[in-house]
Order: sequence, then C-alpha cells, then structure tokens
Amino acid sequence: MSQGEPSIFSLIIDGQLPCHKVYEDDSVFAFLDINPCSTGHTLVVPKEQATTLDQLSDESAAAIGTVLPRISRAILEVTGAADFNVLQNNGEAAFQSVFHVHFHIIPKHEDGSGLAWPFITTQLDPEEGKILAESIRKLLG
Repeated sequence: MSQGEPSIFSLIIDGQLPCHKVYEDDSVFAFLDINPCSTGHTLVVPKEQATTLDQLSDESAAAIGTVLPRISRAILEVTGAADFNVLQNNGEAAFQSVFHVHFHIIPKHEDGSGLAWPFITTQLDPEEGKILAESIRKLLG
C-alpha cells in the first residue's frame, strides 16, 4: 500500500469488498477473518487509516479499547470458547501483513484451534528494567 492508497481494510469498511461484518460504529469496524486461526476469529479495525498503533489517534484508540471487551464477550458466547487471545502486530518484522492497524480476537477452543506458538523469553535485568520503565513513564507524562 503506497501513501494515500486505501488499505484492503479501508475498501472493506467502505463496502467495496465483501466481508462478514460483526460490528460497526462511527469509529470502529469488526469482521470475521477470511483465514481464521479458529472459529470466531475476528478483526477489529479503526475506520481511521493508520499503519501502526503508534500512528493511531487517541480518539480511535479509545474507541477500539471500548468495544474490544464487548466484541470479545459476544464471540465467546456465540462460539462457546472460554479463552481467547487478542493479537496486534506493528510492522513487517512483527508479522503485520495488512498495513492498517487491526486487532485479532482469536478464540481458543477445546479442540486446540486458536493461536499457538512457542514464546521465547529472557530474564529482565532489574537495573535495565528500572531504567526502561522510567524512560517510558517520562514519555507518557
């Protein structure tokens, strides 16, 4: 997607491409993923076209934060799943494939379907953690 060119999600939101819509308001659009990890896998997308979360306006971020729990509850009730993941990727190296901010709600079913991968973790150095947390707090005000 080049600068100013609508994303595939913008085309879906505008009704130019089909989807299985589950929710829409003035700021947010949600629809079933066409390549789901599990039954009920839903994409929650701001109508504002921003590539990554850090580029999204506070207003659109707040709108998504308000509806994510509601949409999640509905998905769980309909699919019968008790557990789920919310996934959000930013940038190609972080596995973002559509460059329009979006959140995945992925139910985890008893049959094992859903999101799965091995996490690679390391131990946080306490001093590095202190410095990093202070730096982030300072930027957030």
